[in-house]
Amino acid sequence: MERYCKILCVFIIFMLSKKGEGQLSEKFYSSSCPNFESIVRQVVVTKINQTFVTIPATVRLFFHDCFVEGCDASVLIASPNNDAEKDSPDNLSLAGDGFDTVVKAKQAVEAQCPGIVSCADILAVAARDVVLLAGGPGYNVELGRRDGLISQASRVAGNLPEPEFDLIQLNTMFAKHNLTQTDMIALSGCHTLGFSHCSRFANRIYSFTPSNPVDPTLDPAYAQQLMRDCPQNVDPRIAINMDPVTPQTFDNVYYQNLVGGKGLFTSDQVLFTDSASQLTVRDFANNPGEFNGAFITAMRMLGRVGVKTGNQGEIRRDCTAFN
Repeated sequence: MERYCKILCVFIIFMLSKKGEGQLSEKFYSSSCPNFESIVRQVVVTKINQTFVTIPATVRLFFHDCFVEGCDASVLIASPNNDAEKDSPDNLSLAGDGFDTVVKAKQAVEAQCPGIVSCADILAVAARDVVLLAGGPGYNVELGRRDGLISQASRVAGNLPEPEFDLIQLNTMFAKHNLTQTDMIALSGCHTLGFSHCSRFANRIYSFTPSNPVDPTLDPAYAQQLMRDCPQNVDPRIAINMDPVTPQTFDNVYYQNLVGGKGLFTSDQVLFTDSASQLTVRDFANNPGEFNGAFITAMRMLGRVGVKTGNQGEIRRDCTAFN
């Protein structure tokens, strides 16, 4: 009997220690900061009213954060030496409005709940809110992330998808984070919002191959439109909408564009041209409810990538600096 009690005590201690590591929960702040999500929502609404760019910028910021070091707000760190995650060439195009949204939301939350809510959780909630305010689906965000203690530009390269990726490369990168092909296709739907600089796809309209300067998977009329909007030697600051049809609405038109040969990046269009993913694209193009459901699942899965919980990391006082 004594031996049994010892075994039971060891098991209970083990389970308590596992619980001490922390788990994400939708009600994580229900006692410590119950109004935190409404505080963030108010800041997000104010920011969107100032500039629409807030919406795509915040969603993209969340994705770029989670794919490097996990969803730990490491992308928000500012370094005086310009060697933090945000300073990587792959992150230089992240619009400042996404950073500003999270920083302002953190300040508002700190005013009511100092030292309680992580920047990582604020970013996750803000990403959900901008999608909803753009017409996309709402969902409950799992909370309890802590902010990371590492932010290095050198760790970014090779960890974010490139615009020329094919399906295998996309699936391989997403699979590293336990995201399926369906998750990847659903998350790609975020390209229904936002914009891209011409240099990111210029090869598709001017130098695809020696025999085919224009990518033959592009709709010819769309290719001509891209040439007009992005002539050769265009000002590098020029950017165009990624969704030429409904660029300010979160919807399934992105997938309809792919069916029509109007995917801006190779990594977009390949989702339709590759038979292994084409059926999912057609399904999302024809059924907005299917897309919305898959997107919610994918965003919740994305939000679990590499999270720090329990005693890991810290709760930053300032999202741009380690404590």
